[in-house]
Amino acid sequence: MIKHSTQTVAGKASGKGAGVRVAVALEAFRHNEALFAALDTNAAGLDAEQIAERLDRDGVNEVSHEKPPHWSHQLLRAFKNPFIIVLLVLAVVQLATDGDDLAGPIIIAVMVGISVLLSFTQEFRSSKAAEKLKAMVRNTATVTRRAEDGHSERIEVPVGELVAGDIVHLAAGDMVPADLRLFSAKDLFISQAILTGESLPVEKSAPTPAQVSEDGTHGALDNPLDLPTVCYMGTNVVSGTASAVVVATGSRTYLGSLAHTIVGQRVRTSFDRGVNSVSWLLIRFMAVMVPIVFLINGLDKHDWLQAFLFALSVAVGLTPEMLPLIVTANLGKGALAMSKRKVVVKRLNAIQNFGAMDVLCTDKTGTLTLDKIVLERHLDLYGEESDEALEYGYLNSRFQTGLKNLMDKAVLEHRDLETVAQQYRIVDEIPFDFQRRRMSVVVRHGEGDELLVCKGAVEEMLSICAYAKAGDEILPVTDEMRADIKAMTRGLNEDGLRVLVVAVKHQPPAGRAYGVADESGLTAVGCLAFLDPPKDSAATAIAALHHHGVEVKVITGDNEAVTRKICREVGLDVQHSAQGKHIEPLNDDELDALVKRTTVFAKMSPLQKARVVKSLQRQGHTVGFLGDGINDAPALREADVGISVDTATDIAKESADIILLEKNLMVLEEGVIEGRITFGNIIKYIKMTASSNFGNMFSVLVASAFLPFLPMLPLQILVLNLLYDISQLSIPFDRMDDDYLRKPRKWDASDIGRFMVWIGPVSSIFDITTFLLLWYLFGANSAAHQSFFQSGWFVESLLTQTLIVHMIRTKRIPFLQSVAAAPVLGLTTAIIAIGLLVPYSSLGPKIGMVPLPPIYFAWIALTVLTYCVLTQLVKLLYIRRYGRWL
Repeated sequence: MIKHSTQTVAGKASGKGAGVRVAVALEAFRHNEALFAALDTNAAGLDAEQIAERLDRDGVNEVSHEKPPHWSHQLLRAFKNPFIIVLLVLAVVQLATDGDDLAGPIIIAVMVGISVLLSFTQEFRSSKAAEKLKAMVRNTATVTRRAEDGHSERIEVPVGELVAGDIVHLAAGDMVPADLRLFSAKDLFISQAILTGESLPVEKSAPTPAQVSEDGTHGALDNPLDLPTVCYMGTNVVSGTASAVVVATGSRTYLGSLAHTIVGQRVRTSFDRGVNSVSWLLIRFMAVMVPIVFLINGLDKHDWLQAFLFALSVAVGLTPEMLPLIVTANLGKGALAMSKRKVVVKRLNAIQNFGAMDVLCTDKTGTLTLDKIVLERHLDLYGEESDEALEYGYLNSRFQTGLKNLMDKAVLEHRDLETVAQQYRIVDEIPFDFQRRRMSVVVRHGEGDELLVCKGAVEEMLSICAYAKAGDEILPVTDEMRADIKAMTRGLNEDGLRVLVVAVKHQPPAGRAYGVADESGLTAVGCLAFLDPPKDSAATAIAALHHHGVEVKVITGDNEAVTRKICREVGLDVQHSAQGKHIEPLNDDELDALVKRTTVFAKMSPLQKARVVKSLQRQGHTVGFLGDGINDAPALREADVGISVDTATDIAKESADIILLEKNLMVLEEGVIEGRITFGNIIKYIKMTASSNFGNMFSVLVASAFLPFLPMLPLQILVLNLLYDISQLSIPFDRMDDDYLRKPRKWDASDIGRFMVWIGPVSSIFDITTFLLLWYLFGANSAAHQSFFQSGWFVESLLTQTLIVHMIRTKRIPFLQSVAAAPVLGLTTAIIAIGLLVPYSSLGPKIGMVPLPPIYFAWIALTVLTYCVLTQLVKLLYIRRYGRWL
């Protein structure tokens, strides 16, 4: 499942849900024994022989759209860009109008071949690399299977290895790994947003005796998504626990049946739209100017065929066929560079968004802190050491079957209490959710009363406690006592300790399932205080992000005082903080004002986190979100760049664009820099191409209007364009100036247009001075001397076009203040050398060129030097006027 397909899948599902026949829907209400028999399985799980046989029969548990396309499809897709299509049409037209001259179509074919072959190679290598990287981030499922000696055991297996009949166990934070039929469930809530678009989770349960039927279809609804006993692949567990049997895997799942409708579809980013708009701008520009060039030459020189071929060549020269290749190569190179830093890029365009990011929202635990929580203190309600609070806390953490967090693991480090826990057996549990912010287990000691042990956040726990333990006494909880307990825990928070309150309730066996309503009238026993110290690298990383223009905001479900203290320790200036309860009643305008001035958001629910991200986006920010929990998934989906870690919950990893194999903020700073380098090199090519084409068009119009012959033969234009295209191939390997990397970089379509208008005509000025030089000084002023004229302009045009690479790539003075990377220097130098040698080579006469006298190169050197000086002056004026260059 891919993050950016969510809306598409939801749209397709909601429109087609009723019409889709899915295997799991037919088993929705079948009796458990009959269902197990039909699937040839049982509650003890499958053995290795059965699993191997079913994998061989059904294949791996993958939806088809998750696999990369076949190489032949990738090759055909390389032809599918407007520039390649324009070139192919021009080649066909030239063949039709002048079939005897194959040189032009052959050169066009070479240009198309280079672009297509390199694009295909780049995409093929990128997709292979992406698959290898994604294989490093593997989602697993908890299953019951039979070992070789026949006994059953719960194990984690890769999701792709699940087969029909597998017994799967679900807990909060899990992705549903296949289409499942529940046979037991406890307070299970599933988010089906990926299929339905509905943000609210729905409750699921095993079929009741009244619902069960022999054929399994009793009471089945028209829409399979509404079935309460079925969980679908790709959805995720919000809260609760369940056990279920796999009914369908891979393409036989509900999601698999929709896969063909969502292949390749995703939400277009501003970057996609920007590149596309520039592409069509250049095509429209060509469509207007080429007919004008054709008419001027035809009317002036009365050779309509030659005028037509010249116009076609001009069209080829104006086609930036390397744009898709440059974009793909830049993004692929960025992904490869980040993979070396243990960062997996799931979606290539996220690299560019990484560079544009100016606000990073992050959780506290594990990013600012060491992610190694230690149970520092166990206290009674008066702040004194209490073994009783630890003992009840241990029972709670030991017997819960849901997602054990870091604090549970810290409690379970006290293994000396295991002998106490073994005297109890689990009766029931009330799983954690992010509204209640607590969880309960119900245990029983022998045949005595049942004991409900609840552990959770301070305020939420005190709201359900009617009594408090003071030594050997049980006292009613008063408002004054609540205030004293809060003051005591606040003191712990200000010391950087996270606090959970533990409460209990003894009662006779209930003989029924427990629910949230049973969490009332509890007796508060004490509290557990945990220390999660800050990372040594956090302060350095935050300073580095600030240096590169990225503001850091902390959004956490944790306590406000603890979070503020940690932030102070890592050098994050907290001017203002807010809690989820402050955000809930605000409208969008009020929220925007609060978010603007707030650094720390504490005690936040999942939807509140997502609201903060949306608020920042409304204010024009590009937002990154770093999170690893179930409660982070909505915000990860909303963010421009969703970032998670390899140890995150399944839903967090699935929602993210980028996965960190190490939870390290320093890696984020490197990712930001890599994103800006990638974006900068793409912008270089676009601005070079747009301005160069605009200038060439002016020059061609002037020459066509005043010269009695063509300023350059069609074949010469094609050779010139081929050499210029090759000189651009090194751009993805260029470096960016340090000052460019210090600020977030966003797409600005208006900047492309004005850049083209400012810089393009500069090259036209020197084209015209070259025309005058050739016409008057060298006497190339008649049809008899047109080869000399055309050779002279060819050399000057190639030199200025190639040097513009160095002029545009930096706002500084090229070669003196900023030197291009070695591949750029090497390739542009080679192309200039080839261009200078063409008139003297055996190729020269074949394309209508003649050798030029040495004195011409002295004039050309002066022209090029003056061109560079004027371009630098225009550059300074442009930067002073608009405050930016690239």
